[in-house]
Amino acid sequence: MAAGGLTRALAARVVAAVLARGQTLDAALPEALAGAGELADRDRAQVRALAFGAVRGHHRHQALLRLLLDRPLKGGDRLLEALLSVGLFQVADPLQPDHAAVSATVAASRLLGEERASGLVNATLRRYQREAPALLDRLRADPAAWYSHPDWLVGRLQADWPDRWRAIAAANQEHPPFWLRVNRLRTNVGDYTARLGAELGVGATPVAGIPDALRLDAAVPVQRLPGFGDGLVSVQDAASQLAAPLLAPEPGMRVLDACAAPGGKTTHLLEVAAGRLDLLAIDVDPDRLARVGANLQRLGLAATLVAGDATAPEAWWDGRPFDRILVDAPCTATGVIRRHPDIKLLRRAEDVAGFVGRQRLLLSRLWPLLAPGGRLLYSTCSLLRAENQDLTGEFLASGAARLEPGTPVPGLQLLPGDRDTDGFYYALMGSVNR
Repeated sequence: MAAGGLTRALAARVVAAVLARGQTLDAALPEALAGAGELADRDRAQVRALAFGAVRGHHRHQALLRLLLDRPLKGGDRLLEALLSVGLFQVADPLQPDHAAVSATVAASRLLGEERASGLVNATLRRYQREAPALLDRLRADPAAWYSHPDWLVGRLQADWPDRWRAIAAANQEHPPFWLRVNRLRTNVGDYTARLGAELGVGATPVAGIPDALRLDAAVPVQRLPGFGDGLVSVQDAASQLAAPLLAPEPGMRVLDACAAPGGKTTHLLEVAAGRLDLLAIDVDPDRLARVGANLQRLGLAATLVAGDATAPEAWWDGRPFDRILVDAPCTATGVIRRHPDIKLLRRAEDVAGFVGRQRLLLSRLWPLLAPGGRLLYSTCSLLRAENQDLTGEFLASGAARLEPGTPVPGLQLLPGDRDTDGFYYALMGSVNR
């Protein structure tokens, strides 16, 4: 059996779980690894890299398979489709060493019980290696295939960002950087950068305008980060770190963090206010809310946690208004595709309206909880105007709220790759007649 067959087989099972069962990569990966027995760390890392790479390129791989195969795969043959996607990722990605990749993928087909398809796997990948330039040239006219995005999302990006959609789609295909948030209550960016270099030999770069953020030159397992267990740093993209300074809570304020899990913004709000907030963190999912509690404990911070629906405040609100409200709304997550490439497979065009309805309801139900002179920050990790500029523009037009001074009209939109961050949207709103 060719070396590496097992890692390819496991990666194909992960990809098939996304394709056939709608699982996320984050859910499917540990499930597959748990059933694999003892694996070396490097093999576990390879399974992850292969699965993420195959999903990231899957729409392109589908287009290539339409050119490479004499007959299309059967509709239910998701495991073989997933294995071919894993194989194409290896032989098509210039960053992946492709020596023995074909033989290892053929070996994986046998491990997966697809032995009768081993000849098809071998022939398909060998043909790609021979004809790659011509095959890729044929994909250039199809943006969905070339940029490996679903047709509906390409259409949305073209409509919303006519001058930038190509750069956005290209950025979505890149590997995400590794960002940290330095806990200003325990250390500072300069001291922690020096410690990274001294203890791990890893460099890090701050970013202008996001004071607690550090971009590492190389990814590091979180448990190896100096002081991670003691709360010196958290893993959080720099764009996500803008929420706390934009909302600018001050010690003693009463703050609501709606849709709080997993707690990155919750804990940052507390750090910005020296840990002295009366902070209520709400999330509808008790399991995800437990992650907020774990993050608070690691960082030595305190907040009140309530499992509940943020759109039904009558079930959890005590009637006391909030000085600050963060509405980090559920969304299509189209701004974090490079971290979660399965979004391209799991989201559908019809999902957008559902998210917009939920976002509209959150704003309308939470706005009355704001104290006179208070501020509400609406946030998504979406790139779609329907969830961002259009929604907040509609809310502002109702006359209850105004954009706070200094907020770009109709809000601040970061696109993937801007300062090497994820895509995020923010609109900071204050009351008109309070």
